[in-house]
Amino acid sequence: MTADQVVERAPALGASRETLEDYTLRFAPRTYRRWTPSVVGASALGGIAYMADFSIGAGIGLTHGTGNALLAIGFAALVIFVTGFPLAYYAARYNIDLDLITRGSGFGYYGSVITSVIFASFTFIFFALEGSIMAQGLRYALGLPLWLGYLVSTLVIIPLVIYGMRVLAKLQSWTNPLWLLLMVAPLLYLVISEPDSVSRFLAHGDGVNTAAVMLGAGVCLSLMGQIGEQIDYLRFMPPRTDENRRAWWTATVLAGPGWVVFGALKQAIGVFMAVYVLDAVGKVAAVEPIEQFTGVFKQFMPPWLVVPLALVLVVLSQVKINVTNAYSGSLAWTNSFTRVTRRYPGRLVFVLVNLAIALVLMEADMFSFLNKVLSFYSNCAMAWVVTVATDIAVNKYVLKLSPKQPEFRRGVLYAVNPVGVGSFLASSVLSISVYFGLFGPAVQPYSPLVAVGIPILLTPLLAVLTRGRFYLRRGDDGIAEPLLDAGGNPSGTRYDCVVCGEPYERPDMAASAAGGEICSLCLSTDRDGRHVLPAGRPHRG
Repeated sequence: MTADQVVERAPALGASRETLEDYTLRFAPRTYRRWTPSVVGASALGGIAYMADFSIGAGIGLTHGTGNALLAIGFAALVIFVTGFPLAYYAARYNIDLDLITRGSGFGYYGSVITSVIFASFTFIFFALEGSIMAQGLRYALGLPLWLGYLVSTLVIIPLVIYGMRVLAKLQSWTNPLWLLLMVAPLLYLVISEPDSVSRFLAHGDGVNTAAVMLGAGVCLSLMGQIGEQIDYLRFMPPRTDENRRAWWTATVLAGPGWVVFGALKQAIGVFMAVYVLDAVGKVAAVEPIEQFTGVFKQFMPPWLVVPLALVLVVLSQVKINVTNAYSGSLAWTNSFTRVTRRYPGRLVFVLVNLAIALVLMEADMFSFLNKVLSFYSNCAMAWVVTVATDIAVNKYVLKLSPKQPEFRRGVLYAVNPVGVGSFLASSVLSISVYFGLFGPAVQPYSPLVAVGIPILLTPLLAVLTRGRFYLRRGDDGIAEPLLDAGGNPSGTRYDCVVCGEPYERPDMAASAAGGEICSLCLSTDRDGRHVLPAGRPHRG
């Protein structure tokens, strides 16, 4: 082996440790996707056991009243479901994560780096929020100082997230029944035993106001990025066949866009519990889930059992979501770093990076200004997700200007596609400007409508103006075999990578300009471009 070959193989050495790396930057192959649709779906739904929904709902309800809060929650849930459906379908059908989907849905190979950073920000913001809630529980039950609780809630995640989907699937599946029992049973008891609590909940507030609804919706819509974490599970769905079609679709819909149905219910419950405990604990404490659940538990449990069970619920919920936050964040950071630097440090490096950022945010007491952080962040999250969803639904299936079959490999895509990047930037800038009042206080509450509306209109318009020229740099990847088999599923044929020597399935491979076939990760880390195919005449599929 020559010195050049040794240097060339070095960036891809981590790729062989797939149990740790979980196919971080590439297509998830059939040989790894051994779970049934129901297991994948249950694992994905286990990741939404977070407590932030209760705090978000409580904050909106106490600020704007129950009526406005419920309308805000419902509006946001509808938008998130509709935009999340095409993304979830593409992830489950073609076995790629949201960053890889984004590349071929209007952003280009390097253009999607900015959205990867936004998604990574989503994961550490929400890790910090959930870690803060866990620290509140540890302080309430054990007297642990908050700063130490923040540290504990961060460190406990590291050993759980190292081994990726293999461990996450077991963790989520095993803990789901206990979590559901602890959360649902007390609430049912309260509603049945104290029906007047429902009346107080519905009467809270001063009536419906459109501006208040939009302000509340802006906070809820910050959760739009959660579809990326659902997709990090859904990409491991098995091939869709006639035998598993019903189970496949059920898992894809429920664990994909369907997560928001469960999320909206938790937000509404958060409003209910905050109103219930408001007089006893005050407005500041009423948004803390540990206060909410202990307030409910006290109504039907012996005093000695209240705090331990509330602590178990809070800790279990935070561990279930924060392993997902840490896992998804590590994927997003690795995607961005590898494309920009053409070096592959491994996913585990960015597990630690993401957790370190989250710990700093917790120590800075981000929980105290939760709604402001989420309202601002939601503008960027909405602009990105709605742009990608519109490109899939409209540009691919209606206008047919965007290639229907997803593409993510270097050399086949253009570096930057003005369709998605332009729509995203215009939407982000304008919605943030509205959010900060640059167009006047009358329209300030309506920044979510701007963030959602502009991509719906601008993404197809830019595709028409550019005639779809900037999606594909070339029309093929140099390999004669089709990417999909006769059933429309990604082909399972394996090729040996000319650089790392490892076998990978057909969708992950492309012809090398230097001869042979090369995997997508080695192509990403090709520093001098010797393996990148030349531009060619594109076609649309």
